[in-house]
Amino acid sequence: MFNKIMVPVDLAHLDALEKSLTVAADMARHYDAALCYVGVTTSQPSAVARTPEEYKTKLTAFAREHAPDNGHSAAAAVYNSHDPVADLDDILIRAIKDVKADLVVMGTHLPHHIDAIMPANGSKVAAHSDVSVFLVRP
Repeated sequence: MFNKIMVPVDLAHLDALEKSLTVAADMARHYDAALCYVGVTTSQPSAVARTPEEYKTKLTAFAREHAPDNGHSAAAAVYNSHDPVADLDDILIRAIKDVKADLVVMGTHLPHHIDAIMPANGSKVAAHSDVSVFLVRP
């Protein structure tokens, strides 16, 4: 049913993504699908990485460590942005096509009133892509 599952990952907030990462790995096992972890970073040094290349190295290592045991090796894709917060939705929508994902599993936050005027990333990705999006609350 699903061949490639895309999982957005923020290496600075892995604790908050624990449930969505577990769900993605379980779904990859169930559907015998490949996983692709997608990260967005900036050229500016951060607490996670000093450069986009270092970020990619760390995300690739993360993908190897968290790949489900279903025979598929997990992939990592990193996108560079001057403003990752503002560009995140557009980058994730582009990444879906780039990695040829047919399912996106992503963590979300608990709903807030502000979501009515500023939708969460998951709802925007679902509205602007033609693949299934599975949102996992913390």
